[in-house]
Amino acid sequence: MVKLQKVHGSQNQFFLLDQTTLQQPLTENELITLTRHLTNVHTGILGGADGLLVVSQSQHPKALGKMQVINTDGTIASMCGNGLRTVGRYLAEKYHQKDFIVETAQADLQVSCQPDWSANVKAMSVEISPVSFEASDLPFTNLGTNQLINTAVPVLATDLKFTAVAVPNPHLISFVSADTLESNLLEHLGTKLNQPNPYFPDGVNVSFARIINEKTLFVRTFERGVGFTNACGTGMSATSLAFALNNPSANIFDQLLTIYNPGGYVQTRVHQNDDNYWIELIGNATITHYLEIDEADLHHNLTPHNIKITATSEDAAYRHFIAQHEGY
Repeated sequence: MVKLQKVHGSQNQFFLLDQTTLQQPLTENELITLTRHLTNVHTGILGGADGLLVVSQSQHPKALGKMQVINTDGTIASMCGNGLRTVGRYLAEKYHQKDFIVETAQADLQVSCQPDWSANVKAMSVEISPVSFEASDLPFTNLGTNQLINTAVPVLATDLKFTAVAVPNPHLISFVSADTLESNLLEHLGTKLNQPNPYFPDGVNVSFARIINEKTLFVRTFERGVGFTNACGTGMSATSLAFALNNPSANIFDQLLTIYNPGGYVQTRVHQNDDNYWIELIGNATITHYLEIDEADLHHNLTPHNIKITATSEDAAYRHFIAQHEGY
């Protein structure tokens, strides 16, 4: 029997599979099929999820493991900040280490255990990088510029300014009013830019942010390959960077920020070294269920009666903790 986990960071939910525990690792096609089966919101297990986190052995000498992220639609994501926290916790507990490196699709990233946020609410810190504003790295085109930093883009939306940044997932960010945040504009724009379009040919994560005060934001993200999720770790990190760049007089760099989202909140710190940026993302890493599955079923069609599911008390603890910190 193989043990999977259902996990979440800020209620951004995933199934986690460690390929190193299998006698025969799944092929990429098998992983995509498994992801679509597990995560489907209507027919999946435990109400589905936003994707599958695949842990495997890294060939990089300093990395404790490797993470691959597969979205619910079967596409491969460059990175996932909320997912990396849960993978980081998994590797920390497996290898009894507190500070280490995890290989991701585009970079080897620093991960560290943090003090528990509350009883039974585990927390991790992860590095979000590399950062690029270049059109070719997102990519975007037909917008009349090679960078978008607090720039009006009338063809996307009137009366809004946008910042586009890859971290390395591509993000398009706008700071908006409460009324705009509650409107259907984010869904409209996210849907438009993640279908065939002349501006972001590979799609893009779109975030709207409301400034609560000089160290607090609320962010909602329409994720490429997923749609609306409770939280997007790289989206909140990218928004923190855009906030710092767009408000240079506020001295936001290296300060602890609180970023609320529909699934709770995280904390971030934006760092600058010369012309290079990176973001520290701190938040929960919660295990909600353990699943035991026969390995043969992973290679074929899963059926629910072949899965043993054991719930934990961690999600209830997280929800209780967040309910005590909702006022902002």
